[in-house]
Amino acid sequence: MKICSGGIIGMGESANDRAGLLMELANLPVQPESVPINMLVKVKGTPLEEVDDVEPFDFIRLIAIARIMMPNSAVRLSAGREDMNEQMQALCFMAGANSVFYGCKLLTTPNPDEDKDLQLFKKLGINREETSQKPDEVQENDLLDQVVSRVAARPTKDDLFYDASV
Repeated sequence: MKICSGGIIGMGESANDRAGLLMELANLPVQPESVPINMLVKVKGTPLEEVDDVEPFDFIRLIAIARIMMPNSAVRLSAGREDMNEQMQALCFMAGANSVFYGCKLLTTPNPDEDKDLQLFKKLGINREETSQKPDEVQENDLLDQVVSRVAARPTKDDLFYDASV
């Protein structure tokens, strides 16, 4: 199973709440493969439409801390990029973000146009990484094959080896 877990910043939480989020994720037995950091997209008519905006440097700082605490995770800029200027997004990448959710729309909010993202990546010298994800069933079968071959490679009772448990 692959874990994708992050948070939405800008919902009225404190700096301690944000630190707590990163602590929980970083201290999981296996750190998430993907850590999306979302900036709240305010929607008219919702309880959070009037909440204070996130200070851009606080958001960038959170990205940097996530990168330090979870060096092997993909720290993703996610919702809210539509409201971030190029400079803020560039600083997020320099602080350690190494991925975005790309495409026309997230679940409920728009994303920047693909062309706009590609232009920004070109300005910043960021190259996209070609990835492919196998369907879960295929990946599960691959893992089971690896386990079977490792078990088969174990010594048998007829093999000569030193048994330190005796």
